[in-house]
Amino acid sequence: KGDRCFTDKSSIERRTYPPGQHGQGRPKFSDYGLQLREKQKVRRIYGLLERQFRKTVAEASAMKGVKGENLMALLERRLDNVVFRLGFVTARTEARQLVRHGHFAVNGRRVDIPSFRVRKGDKIALTARGLKAARIEGALGALEARSIPSWLSVDKAEKQGTILGDPVRDEITLPIQEQLIIELYSR
Repeated sequence: KGDRCFTDKSSIERRTYPPGQHGQGRPKFSDYGLQLREKQKVRRIYGLLERQFRKTVAEASAMKGVKGENLMALLERRLDNVVFRLGFVTARTEARQLVRHGHFAVNGRRVDIPSFRVRKGDKIALTARGLKAARIEGALGALEARSIPSWLSVDKAEKQGTILGDPVRDEITLPIQEQLIIELYSR
């Protein structure tokens, strides 16, 4: 970027709308449009296909309790997400790939399914193959900068993590309105 981007004369600061003749018109979304955008946002964040996401929403709806919180708890307990939350990797897509390549074991057994759902008390450790991965070493080196949720604990020396409990909605800091997703699927 040029130096002008950091001054008050920056065109992005002066005009917050896109350039061109039609840039100022912003469409107003219907209720359905807002719900759909929220669903697509969550699907992209967690890297799910439509069928996987629909099954997860149906499972969350069948559980006791608040459906939106159940949905977020189910999504957070996926193995690829837990690996990301533990700080073994820097992105969920990277976690998905490394799980798929067999770099992680749950309770001593190698698991290569990113959608594997972990439970309370499970131990997630690196396999022999995972211990050699340079990307994991780099992510563990930057672990102090990231905050780990209270329902997880990580042992940096042993290179393993433990599930202490169930995910709590208050600790999921993503800008998600899960109630819109539940409303979309209850149509």
